[in-house]
Amino acid sequence: MADLTDPSERYQDSYLEALQEFQAEGRYQEVSLEEVAAHFGDFVQRLHEIKPGRVPHSYFWLIDGNDYIGRLILRHEVNEHLLQMGGHIGYDIRPSRRRQGYGKLILKYGLDRAKILGLERVLLTCDEDNLGSRRIIESHAGMLENIIEVEQWPAKVCRYWIHL
Repeated sequence: MADLTDPSERYQDSYLEALQEFQAEGRYQEVSLEEVAAHFGDFVQRLHEIKPGRVPHSYFWLIDGNDYIGRLILRHEVNEHLLQMGGHIGYDIRPSRRRQGYGKLILKYGLDRAKILGLERVLLTCDEDNLGSRRIIESHAGMLENIIEVEQWPAKVCRYWIHL
């Protein structure tokens, strides 16, 4: 059974395979696979750092056995930008493991962690044409507040609230 865990060097090979999958579909192009591979320990450590101007957050990986499945970021609060796009919880599942129930599972774990933090409701956003994410959010009682256009973003953004 897949579990949420802290990022760890233990999953380096699987994480790098997942990063290749994401890049093959055109995502995370700004990330150098070679740099991450060469300095993986530093990369993992940086995931926990909160840079000046960023909101407090917790970062997790979904692991099944020894396989990296996806990531979850739980933001402890939202700023003006995150109110439009990003929300409290962001997650993604590696392409080869989609449509296997991991999206619903990682969101369930994220909502559980949000409750522990004391949040009463959380905002999730996704592109309007991302039907998979929309279904996952709605399966967890996500209520669509609106669909907005965000400056310099190619798709309209759906904004959902989930009461915990």
